[in-house]
Amino acid sequence: MTPHRRHFIAKAVWALAAAWCLLGVTNAAAELRIDITQGTVEPLPIAVTDLVGGTPQATQFGRDISQVVAADLERSGLFKPLDSRAFIQTAAALNVLPRFGDWRVINAQALMHGRADVLADGRLKIEFRLWDVVAEQQMVGRAYTSTTGNWRRVAHIIADAIYERITGETGYFDTQLVYISESGPADRRIKRLAIMDQDGANHQFLTKGNELVLTPRFSPNRREITFLSYFQRSPRVYIFDLDTGRQEILGEFPGMTFAPRFSPDGKAVIMSMAQDGNTDIYQMDLRTRVSKRLTNHSAIDTSPDFSPDGRQVVFDSDRGGTQQLYVMDADGRNVKRISYGAGRYATPVWSPRGDLIAFTKIANGRFYIGVMGVNGGAERLLAEGFLVEGPTWSPNGRVLIYFREVPSGKDGKDTRSRLYSIDLTGYNEREMVTPLDASDPAWSPLIP
Repeated sequence: MTPHRRHFIAKAVWALAAAWCLLGVTNAAAELRIDITQGTVEPLPIAVTDLVGGTPQATQFGRDISQVVAADLERSGLFKPLDSRAFIQTAAALNVLPRFGDWRVINAQALMHGRADVLADGRLKIEFRLWDVVAEQQMVGRAYTSTTGNWRRVAHIIADAIYERITGETGYFDTQLVYISESGPADRRIKRLAIMDQDGANHQFLTKGNELVLTPRFSPNRREITFLSYFQRSPRVYIFDLDTGRQEILGEFPGMTFAPRFSPDGKAVIMSMAQDGNTDIYQMDLRTRVSKRLTNHSAIDTSPDFSPDGRQVVFDSDRGGTQQLYVMDADGRNVKRISYGAGRYATPVWSPRGDLIAFTKIANGRFYIGVMGVNGGAERLLAEGFLVEGPTWSPNGRVLIYFREVPSGKDGKDTRSRLYSIDLTGYNEREMVTPLDASDPAWSPLIP
């Protein structure tokens, strides 16, 4: 070998070594992060191992919790839980340290493992750690103690912690949905108030179906629900206490056209009512039960919703000739039209982040679920159908749930109605399984 050849090889080896060192530094310094603002996101491969238990009971809790965590993450569309049959290192062996090479071989970029124990007092203790497999660094390590009956909620809290650590945004798994459960033929429809966890678990019917119920809404503290019910064909507004199961009549409103929504501080509700033949927006103080009229226009003003800071209200009105969206100050001043697209706009809902308004749009005989900026710009349509309606936001403002109705039966006179979720980006549309037909969903804030 010539001196020149030996010098070239030595230089190449040094350059390769330097490149590997640089690669190692880059990997160690890089943050494992999913950018959820992009239109499409390749799901992040994550290994979710069964939590190790010291007893058969604890082992079963550990297995169940890991399955719920994996299902939450997969349903978000941002994570791809790996098949546990591909795991090389056992969950029990992870009690020392992960063998990161074993996890990289199966393409895991994140790894969750931990332990479940049933304490002497009967409570459940859960510990988990989240690792960045490429950087070989721990990202999260937490422990929780609760009653064994709360094991599903602990799983949702763990999934929220993983989601927040990797996306940088608050999770939404430890939440509930309230909606209207429907059954029976179109001319004898039975509508009941129902509630379930966001993944469909712990489903309960809150009313018996003796009276027609509509448009449930959560209070800001998530412990109360307002809903509209027709008693002897007269609309009443109720407040349902989720802790006690008691219903309180907020009032009878013969001219009510749209059920109330809570103000962000929970001290008032806003609604639309028809009085003297005209439908306007009203705000009621829940302490004094005194109502204040916010709009006074010959047009039909309805579907009001507060901005997250309580300073503004969005509603729909036909005051411009067709049903469009308007924003006004919370005292009813400075009314401004924000929608100008073709078709009609309805059921506006302000995002919890304050940056967008979701709506139902009707154009050319089709229904759409869409979002626009609070000034009406950047309108995007996310879902389309024979009838899609009633959007509600996840607490982090990244996902919408709505209901989709389609004709059914031999003559198409009956309908089938189901709940669906869709990302703000317009991807990852999924049906949310309910026991019966479903409509009018409302998503709770995060459970305190």
